[in-house]
Amino acid sequence: MKNQQLANWQTTVLGIVVGILVIVGLNAFIIINPGQAGVISILGRARDGALLEGIHLKPPFISVVDVYDLTVQKFEVPAESSTKDLQNLSARFAINFRLNPVQIVEVRRKQGTLENLVSKIIAPQTQEAFKIAAARRTVEEAITKRSELKEDFDNALGDRLDKYGIIVLDTSVVDLTFSPEFARAVEEKQIAEQRAQRAVYVAREAEQEAQADINRARGKAEAQRLLAETLKAQGGQLVLQKEAIEAWKSGGAQMPNVLVMGSDSQSSVPFIFNLGKMPNQP
Repeated sequence: MKNQQLANWQTTVLGIVVGILVIVGLNAFIIINPGQAGVISILGRARDGALLEGIHLKPPFISVVDVYDLTVQKFEVPAESSTKDLQNLSARFAINFRLNPVQIVEVRRKQGTLENLVSKIIAPQTQEAFKIAAARRTVEEAITKRSELKEDFDNALGDRLDKYGIIVLDTSVVDLTFSPEFARAVEEKQIAEQRAQRAVYVAREAEQEAQADINRARGKAEAQRLLAETLKAQGGQLVLQKEAIEAWKSGGAQMPNVLVMGSDSQSSVPFIFNLGKMPNQP
């Protein structure tokens, strides 16, 4: 009976020891996955040197490992500024960045979490970088030279965030808005430009119409000149024949009942009369 109790007690103790060893073993190492970096803190103090991907030993129970994501992060940050011509300009930027693994320990010591990094570092530095970029140009230049505005903003933001262990990969202007006064001014300017373009179009149309009239007049004059030369070559007799025919057309252009020609068909004027309109003889 005593042997049985001793065996049970030994089994229990052995199970406890194995359990403790398992617990200690599980807390004695940590696995860092690809795209991550860890910072180990022993008794509340961060140790130098980041833990990169792989298995790492750590003191059990007295150490804590904070794991940071090193992949590309994206946050949208609002910003406001005044332009060179003192116009209010608001923007919203989408910032793509990642943490520098070499400086991850400093990030842990000074900022703590990624949320603190965004709210305390990235957001205010975005505001300052936008002020620098916007102050170099007018609000109209911010519209027409948007790529240059973004380039200045990228350079200013990259320089400011680099010292905090933040690598800026790319930025995008999600939204760019102006003051209501400037929006009205832009609208009025567009209306004025449209009216000016309409006036130019009307003037060009009138000019083209006038040129067409000139061309028609020139053509008619040329035709008359050629006709005059032809009539002159015919001794002037065709002038009378043409006028007689035109008079006949203007009178109704009806086929005459009688067309009398002179004996000389080359020189005489046709004599036209309508028998239907002659008075009836008894």
